[in-house]
Amino acid sequence: MTHLRKANRDLIKEINRNIVLNLIKSRGPISRTDIARLSGLSLATVSGIAADFIESGLVREMGEGESTGGRKPVFLRLNHQAGFVVGVKLMEQAITSALTDLDAKVLYHRVTSLQDQHDVQAVQGIIIAAVEATIAESRVDRARVLGIGIGMAGVVDGQVGFCRYSPFFGWRDVEVARPIADHFGLPVYLENDVNTLTIAEQWFGYGNGVDHFVVVTVGRGIGAGIVVNGQFYRGALGGAGEFGHITLQENGPPCDCGKRGCLEALASDPAVVRQARAAIALGERTTLAEAEPLTLEAIVAAAEAEDKLARRLLADSGRWLGMGIATLVNILNPQLIIVGGEGVQAGEWRFGPMREAVQAHAFNGLADDLEIVIEPSGDETWARGAACVVLGELFKSPVHKGEEVDLMAVMA
Repeated sequence: MTHLRKANRDLIKEINRNIVLNLIKSRGPISRTDIARLSGLSLATVSGIAADFIESGLVREMGEGESTGGRKPVFLRLNHQAGFVVGVKLMEQAITSALTDLDAKVLYHRVTSLQDQHDVQAVQGIIIAAVEATIAESRVDRARVLGIGIGMAGVVDGQVGFCRYSPFFGWRDVEVARPIADHFGLPVYLENDVNTLTIAEQWFGYGNGVDHFVVVTVGRGIGAGIVVNGQFYRGALGGAGEFGHITLQENGPPCDCGKRGCLEALASDPAVVRQARAAIALGERTTLAEAEPLTLEAIVAAAEAEDKLARRLLADSGRWLGMGIATLVNILNPQLIIVGGEGVQAGEWRFGPMREAVQAHAFNGLADDLEIVIEPSGDETWARGAACVVLGELFKSPVHKGEEVDLMAVMA
């Protein structure tokens, strides 16, 4: 019973620390008095917790505010340079790694080639080397690196650091995170890459303060990240958001997942390029016949130059995408859809028809007030999103943590 009481006291203490830290992070600069008022904690409790944070370097005092009759309040703010995290975007051909501060500001990033290497141990070795280089080249104090986040396409079980299925690498039930965590002696969080962007949007982007929104990414593949009631939604096995693999055309073109007629096989960037090649092979007149290499960039350029095939293909991909998004709208009824990824470069040739299709196929009234934002996102943005996964864990309440990351212990 004594042990239970101590455990409860320790948990309450950690919850209080987390409340104070998150108020400083989200509301700072903020006074101790305001923290006590907003949190319901006593001023003495807040002052004691703040003193610990200041001693560790995690929080700093800054200027005095206006007096309301007593002593002038001293404001507190998070020291964003007190710690750093590394985010990794794992792709088929390359790894983008970025080092950020506690505010997710990218301080340094680099790109490392994978050279068609899909062996699990080899990829893990390349990730380790890329993170080592990122830390060394950024010249930050290695002891201040608090964790590593890795984003990759596929079904990811972040709770145990496993990739359950990767259509690009051909992995099934592969433990990705632990060998990297063992090397660095740091927590490593594995997450679906679209989910990492969604977490970043929720923290710092258009999704901040929005209770119901979806991030849709278009590029090499098509995916979705989901926030419902202000909570990020992963699903039972971490596979929520495999939006690109809803079937829209029975017996349609083959998809990388092994099925046919998926949205991704109809509307992704590689799908548009395949459709262009097929049209050229059939003798359709187009300036794309001279394009070398034939890429989405070339198709977009041809559309700008009034090429009818290029415009039709981009519009078709937009309509398929809009039909898929309408399904999301009908199921989830979000306030906001954020569309990102490398495929955003196609602009209104793709997204004009997409918006029309959303309106045409969404259930009556559900899309009337829906906001759709098109947001470019390069590889650095994806890596920043992976870093946000780590930051989310660092600032998460201990009530929700399977294995608590003690910022104070790391900072000591």
